[in-house]
Order: sequence, then C-alpha cells, then structure tokens
Amino acid sequence: MQFQWYPGHMTKARRAMQEDIKLIDVIIELVDSRVPYSSKNPDIDQLANGKSRILLMNKYDLADPAYSEQWIRYYEEKGYFVAKVNSKKGKGVKAVHDVIKEACKEKIERDRKRGILNRPIRAMIVGIPNVGKSTFINSFAGKACTKTGNKPGVTKGKQWIRLNKNVELLDTPGILWPKFEDQEVGLRLAYIGSIKDELYNLYELSILLLKYLQEKYPDAVAEFYGIPKKETAEEQIAEIAAKRGCLKAGGELDLDKAGKCLVDDFRAGKLGAISLELPTNVENK
Repeated sequence: MQFQWYPGHMTKARRAMQEDIKLIDVIIELVDSRVPYSSKNPDIDQLANGKSRILLMNKYDLADPAYSEQWIRYYEEKGYFVAKVNSKKGKGVKAVHDVIKEACKEKIERDRKRGILNRPIRAMIVGIPNVGKSTFINSFAGKACTKTGNKPGVTKGKQWIRLNKNVELLDTPGILWPKFEDQEVGLRLAYIGSIKDELYNLYELSILLLKYLQEKYPDAVAEFYGIPKKETAEEQIAEIAAKRGCLKAGGELDLDKAGKCLVDDFRAGKLGAISLELPTNVENK
C-alpha cells in the first residue's frame, strides 16, 4: 500500500508556521502515544529554530504502558520536555502548565534580568491531523475555544488563545509532511486515522493491522470478539464477520465491513492498550 496525502492547505499552513515561529517561545507538539515516532512531524524539527520543545504523548490510555515509558526516555534523551496526557478525559492536562514553565525557565529568567515581568509565554501548538490537538486545547483552556472533530483536517486556520495571564497559545492546522520516505510510517498513520480512509483500501489495511496484532498481541482480537484464534489474518477477519453479523445480500460474509469494524475498534482502544512501534524499531531510520 502506498500512502501520500498533502492537500494544498497544508503547504500554506507550513509557510505560515515558518513565519509565526519567530513570535513564540516554546513549541508544544502533540503525538499519538501509540505511534510517537510516526505521528511526529519531522518538518517541525526543521522549523523549530532552536526553540524549547515540549512533546505531549496524547491518548496515552490507548497505548501499551511499557512501550510508552521507553518512548518517554527516548525523547527526554533528545532534549525534549515530555508529558503524558489523555486530552479526552483531561488527565495530565493541568500538569502541562508546569512543564511549560520548566521548558521556558531560561527565557523567564532572561526577561526578569531585563526588567520584563509578567510577559506571557507564547507557545505554538502543533500536531499532525487527528492526534487530538483541538481536544487538548479545549481541555487545557477549560472551555470549547476550538472546533473539534474525529476527522483529519478540522482545524484549517491559526488562532491565538489566551489561556491565562501567563500563557498564550497559537493553534495551527494539523499538517503532514509532503512525502513519507518510509511507507511503514504512512501505514501506522492510516491505522490511527490520521490519513483519510477514502485514500486507501480499508480491508487491506485491516489485514495488515491484524497481522501485526497476531504477532505482538496474539490474544487481543480473539478475546475482544469472543472468537477462536486463526492462523491467518484473512481467516480471522472472516471469524469477526461471522461473529458481528457482517453479511452481504444472500448471506455471504462482508469482509470489507468486518475489516472496518476491526480498524474502528482498534482506533477506539477497544482491543486493549496497544502500541505500534518501539524506539528500537526506528533508531536507524
């Protein structure tokens, strides 16, 4: 499967971000805890220009805790300030204020020495589509100040959000990078819903996801659906179709529908806490 998706508005958003970076003190990047490498935009590293960096591992409740701890160490060693958040339930969100202060400690001290007091920290918040950026902002600000949605590309323009007297946030549209050099990255982003479903074959995607789950989490699918384990992914999808009553006219199993069912259940965290990559898998990429 080939993955490419870079709508025109993303090119425009990247250019705007390049300009706005001059105005801010710290960059807060949200990643999906299930794919902390694949959901991190390498373009942001080029744009960052020496700014302090905070990495928020969102949806941490959906990820394998053992994998997440490895990722936290991995990014801290690279100089990031890292925190786990569950934006939907508001867990870990309040603590981000302290992380921002810590990341901007030197800047605050420089301001103090110059006699500049109480100037709010300006933070740019970035993230690829569907990592939960808007949900995080609403939870962080304590009010619905951005539009949210479960489809990639809901935030189309930038907006400044005054959180309190100490912090101002610049929200930006979710952007992907122009080309996935590693198609495995595109595949993982498709698994979590950061690439529009219409752009690939969902049944094929479900088979690939199932093969991964059979290798790394061999009991997850059978236990959740209450079906016997099967040797091949294709046989397992057929079991899901039969169990869930995914049928075409005439009683034939609707494997496409079963495949969508599997992908949707994975994205919703119904199959358990599952991670799709480890630092050891990406070190040499």
